[in-house]
Amino acid sequence: MSITKEVENYIMQNRTVRAGLKQGIINYSSLSRRLIKEIGLKKKDFDAVLIACRRLERKLKADISTERKIEEILSNSKLEIKTGIVVFIIEKGTYFDYLLDIEKKVKKQKQVFQVIEGTGTITIITTNDFSEELRGLFKNDLIRENKGLAEITIKTSNAIERTPGVLSYLYSLFGDHSINIFETMSTWTDTLFVIDENDLEKAVRILRFR
Repeated sequence: MSITKEVENYIMQNRTVRAGLKQGIINYSSLSRRLIKEIGLKKKDFDAVLIACRRLERKLKADISTERKIEEILSNSKLEIKTGIVVFIIEKGTYFDYLLDIEKKVKKQKQVFQVIEGTGTITIITTNDFSEELRGLFKNDLIRENKGLAEITIKTSNAIERTPGVLSYLYSLFGDHSINIFETMSTWTDTLFVIDENDLEKAVRILRFR
C-alpha cells in the first residue's frame, strides 16, 4: 500500500485528527511524526507523509460545503420525541397476522408501532403499554427486549433526498457524544433514532442546529 493511502486510511478512521485537518488547526510536522510512528513508517518518509496530509486537508475542506448544506437542512428540521419506548427482537416466523392485529390496536390508540424486518429477525418498536401483550404473543421466539428507551424523529424537508451524507453526519454526531443507537430507520423525510432515555437530554442538546 502506498504511503498516501496509508496516511489517508489512518486519518479517515480518526475523527479527532480528521476534524482538526478540516478546520485547519493541525500542526502538520507533529502529525507527520505521529503518523510515522503509529503506522510504522521510516523517518525518511517524513516528506511524503507531510505531503499526503496536506493533500487530504484540501480534500476534506472541499467537503465543508456539503457539510454546510447538511447543517442547513437540519437547522430547518423539527424534532418529535417519545419516551417509554420498548424494542422487541423476535425470530422471524409466520407472525404477520399477529403483527397486523396488534398494529391496528396500537395505531387506534395513536401510539408508536414500527416494524423492521431483517433476514432472520423482526424488530418491533412500540410503547411500554403493549409490552405484556407482545411478550405473550412471542414468548417462545423472543430474542431480546430493550426497555427504558426514547424515540427521536427528525423531520426534514425533501432536500434530504438530494443531499449525500446526512445520515452519516447524524451517526457521527451521536457517536462523538457517546450516545448508543439501539435502532434506526428512515422513511423519506423522517429519520428515526431509538436511544436510551438517559441520553435523551444530551441528544436533544446536540440536535439543536439553529
